[in-house]
Amino acid sequence: MRVLAMTLLLALAADPARAAGEPYRDPDRPVDERVADLLGRMTAEEKFWQLFMVAGTPADDGARYTQGAFGFQLDAGGDRTAVVARADAVQRRFVEDTRLGIPVIVFAEALHGLVHRDATVFPQAIGLAATFDTGLMAEVAAAIAVETRDHGVRQVLSPVVNLADDVRWGRVEETYGADPFLAAAMGVAFVRAFEQRGIVTTPKHLVANVGRGGRDSYPIDAGERRLRERDLPPFAACLAEGGARSIMTAYNSLGGVPCTASAWLNRTWLKDELGFDGFVISDAGAVGGAVVLHGTATDYADAGARALAGGLDVIFQTAFEHAALFLPAFTDGRIDPTVLDAAVARVLRAKFALGLFEHPYGGDTPPVADRAAHRALARRAARASVVLLENRDGLLPLDGAVGSIAVIGPDAAEARLGGYSGPGPERVAILAGIRERFGAAVEVRHAKGCDRAPAGVAPVPAAALSARLDGVTGAGLVGAYFANVDLDGAPALTRLDPQVDFQWSIASPAPDVLPGDFYSVRWTGELTAPGNGAFALGVSGDDGYRLWLDDELVLDNWRPLAAGTRMAPKPLAAGRAYAIRLEFRSPTGNARIRLVWDREAADEEADLAAAVDLAATSDVAVVVAGLAEGEFRDRSRLALPGRQDELIRRVAATGTPTVVVLVAGSAVDPGAWVDRVGAVLQVWYPGEEGGPAVAEILAGDASPAGRLPFDVPFAEGQLPLTYDHTPTGRGDDYADLTGRARYPFGYGLGYTRFAYADLVVTPPVIAPGDTAVISCTVTNTGPRAGDEVVQLYLRDEIASVARPVLALKGFRRVALGAGESRAVRFVLGPDELSLLDRDLVRVVEPGDFRVMVGASSRDVRLRGVLGVVR
Repeated sequence: MRVLAMTLLLALAADPARAAGEPYRDPDRPVDERVADLLGRMTAEEKFWQLFMVAGTPADDGARYTQGAFGFQLDAGGDRTAVVARADAVQRRFVEDTRLGIPVIVFAEALHGLVHRDATVFPQAIGLAATFDTGLMAEVAAAIAVETRDHGVRQVLSPVVNLADDVRWGRVEETYGADPFLAAAMGVAFVRAFEQRGIVTTPKHLVANVGRGGRDSYPIDAGERRLRERDLPPFAACLAEGGARSIMTAYNSLGGVPCTASAWLNRTWLKDELGFDGFVISDAGAVGGAVVLHGTATDYADAGARALAGGLDVIFQTAFEHAALFLPAFTDGRIDPTVLDAAVARVLRAKFALGLFEHPYGGDTPPVADRAAHRALARRAARASVVLLENRDGLLPLDGAVGSIAVIGPDAAEARLGGYSGPGPERVAILAGIRERFGAAVEVRHAKGCDRAPAGVAPVPAAALSARLDGVTGAGLVGAYFANVDLDGAPALTRLDPQVDFQWSIASPAPDVLPGDFYSVRWTGELTAPGNGAFALGVSGDDGYRLWLDDELVLDNWRPLAAGTRMAPKPLAAGRAYAIRLEFRSPTGNARIRLVWDREAADEEADLAAAVDLAATSDVAVVVAGLAEGEFRDRSRLALPGRQDELIRRVAATGTPTVVVLVAGSAVDPGAWVDRVGAVLQVWYPGEEGGPAVAEILAGDASPAGRLPFDVPFAEGQLPLTYDHTPTGRGDDYADLTGRARYPFGYGLGYTRFAYADLVVTPPVIAPGDTAVISCTVTNTGPRAGDEVVQLYLRDEIASVARPVLALKGFRRVALGAGESRAVRFVLGPDELSLLDRDLVRVVEPGDFRVMVGASSRDVRLRGVLGVVR
């Protein structure tokens, strides 16, 4: 015992800070004092690691993380117990085995449910926006937050508050729509619920993540006025009103500068003007985009230094190995020490505020989530999100004498959940929901009809390919890769590729040996078509390719052209092996190349015919159709993919009353069939309880009351299209089409009717800093209970700068029984009435404001005037 005591005394004498107690470990000291103390003890390398976050679990031995780390996005496999145990094991390694014992932040995606195996999946974000119900959104967010905390996660990379200005964008589903007021309201409801429960939220992607043509992460050249009026307000609201403690930058550039390094965005606007004291993180791999995409940095260390100088705090990467690329800039003095310390302080402040130094382990807290209650909430949210687009002759609800229902379509039995989703532990498909709801009294039969993918065309699978490399025969083709575009000389790399199905948009096929924008490839081997049908062979690609079969040139497209699919005139004989050679070149990068085949459509034609026959012998047909969309899956056309449009037309042609249910996170062009069907429902990706919820809407157990959070155009040529544009210099229309939407923002039908009356503006005239109350009475004049979404729009009649023709400034979702009336009130004040003047100063100008209250941006029921005088 005396030896142990002496050893302890010697250790304390050697470390006076420890002998006196380390202030940063004292929970009774102010956070800023703890931050300053810890910061003063850190080496430059330790500081770097607090600014490096990784999407993945650290290696089991932990030897590579001796300097600490910001945090990790752990593997979500396993149930809650397994996930928390894994997180705690990682946390223990950092708390106990690093010099300073700084805990890490465990983070995850939670866009519409924590992306873990046993977590509840709610309707996709765009569906939650369609509820136009911030109270419901707050309930959903609170449930997600509870499950998130149960799993030991302390930061979520959500919500997405980018505006979906162009519905071709593949990530519309992740957003709250196209309107800044709606996006801000929904974002605040989400953020506040998490932050109140001790979980850091990360609104993203600062600032605009969709560019011209509806393309993801395309460069943004918008002026400061547009950014401040439209794109930035939802972020500002999430910070000021919701209390978000983190924010994520976008991949794209803004005015020629990558958003990760934009000093105007991350310093001037965010930190200086708003006073944001949280931390700014990049999107995964985005900092390196300055090197491989934007061409604004010489290497990764340079990119990291520029990002820190531009106001970024944390570099988010996908692997530990990437740290070595950025570390030199943090240790060689390239980064201003005050900038570095300020970034680290922001991270440490969050870790102290989260209580991680005192309570680092999730396993110390028992779970409190009520899964049954959360599933019930998921069903309620799904019902509230459904938008009824058409209902001719009152086809819906199906509460009459329906003896048989044909449920048709590729999405009927799949229960797709949308992007950034967990698996949905008990998800129920629409087909199963209909069967459960209508029971044995109604015959419910199913036929797929067709696939979502384009008919027949698909990549040739590895099983049909074979090649010999280094004396070993394997499945696939041998690819010889050349560091030139003429297949000259010896290849820089030779490997076996299981398939030719590549899209090299960012890097080259082999970054270590090939330039990303100047290379060629020759694939060789054998192809054998299965013996169960006839096939046509082809290539889908760009830049230039040639295809040989048995040394016969069957496709020659050795030209730098845009991507397209071309089929060879020579069909494949079943069971025969062909020698195959495919050559490809990419002189400018951003390349795609696919070896495809097209099986004769006999099978799909049979599926279509079976679906049509089923519809013809049923009382009602419900066709469930869907989009193929998501991250990096932008669309050039808004029609349904594959043969789904044809399926709907052929089903409707049977004369059977037809309902179309759209499983889609963005706009669908229904022009090919909308006049032939009786009803159309957009159900988004309705979550794990979506099947029962949609069935209840079809049956009339609830009246649909979701509203569109964006405008649906008649044609792609109208895009981008938003209801709240400023006045044009001439007309809105085209020579061959209206300039307005097919279905406008805020639109949605129901099973009952509502009347609006008695608009009152109190007082009718106010001073610039005052508020006014707008009230009206809404009455359910229809035969059944239902919800109405009452929407308030404003127009500034005369202003110093052009203002939107109308803009949403308030909404209320009210539930009314048949014959019931209710007063609805809105408050208008400086936030709603102000504008940015010619000098970009926010002011409330005197003048008249047109007040419009109604059921959509095009369905105004009441009008009034509010005057502002000095």
